[in-house]
Amino acid sequence: MKAIHRVRKKIAYHHGDLRRALTDAALGLIERQGAGAVTLREVARMVGVSHQAPYRHFADRSELLAGVAEEGFRALHAEMVKSMREAPDAATAFRMAGITYVVFAVKHPAHFRVMFGADAAACRGKIPSLAAAGEALSGVLTMGVAEAKRGMPGENDTMDIALSAWCLVHGLASLLVEGQLQGRSFGRTPRELAELVTRTVRLGFGAEPKQG
Repeated sequence: MKAIHRVRKKIAYHHGDLRRALTDAALGLIERQGAGAVTLREVARMVGVSHQAPYRHFADRSELLAGVAEEGFRALHAEMVKSMREAPDAATAFRMAGITYVVFAVKHPAHFRVMFGADAAACRGKIPSLAAAGEALSGVLTMGVAEAKRGMPGENDTMDIALSAWCLVHGLASLLVEGQLQGRSFGRTPRELAELVTRTVRLGFGAEPKQG
């Protein structure tokens, strides 16, 4: 998704896609100063339009941030689907979905933070396209679990495994994005750490050990 890479300090806008220009400007602010710096007035100034112009597309800053989040969800979804289609089998495809998730987060931390931030969460119920983008992403992971489990022993529920897998890869992604693993990764790259974590997830496909 080309928009992911179109961040710049000054947004040139004349006549065209105002919504795109505004979300690009917001993303630039987030990368440099954090989501707290984003206001409709500031992005309007960056784009070179009146301070009322953003209201044609966004009711408030939360909806603007939700637009950035939706872009991120769709881009990550596309990358996960691509990596899974290139995998040689279902088990590898499932692992690739998790690895892609972590690598995307590290490459696009501004998008990642907004995708899972409070503003996007608050807007999911009132912006159908945002909700659909988020559901499509979780659907890819659930589908990957279902395909990888097919024909394998074990009674663990597909949704339970998908939730556990998401928690693991999202936790790793968040730790990396926020710099919490500096000095603790023993020289491993984000991809190598993701490979380690996704190997652990495979334990969920087998039957649980008997108690006693």
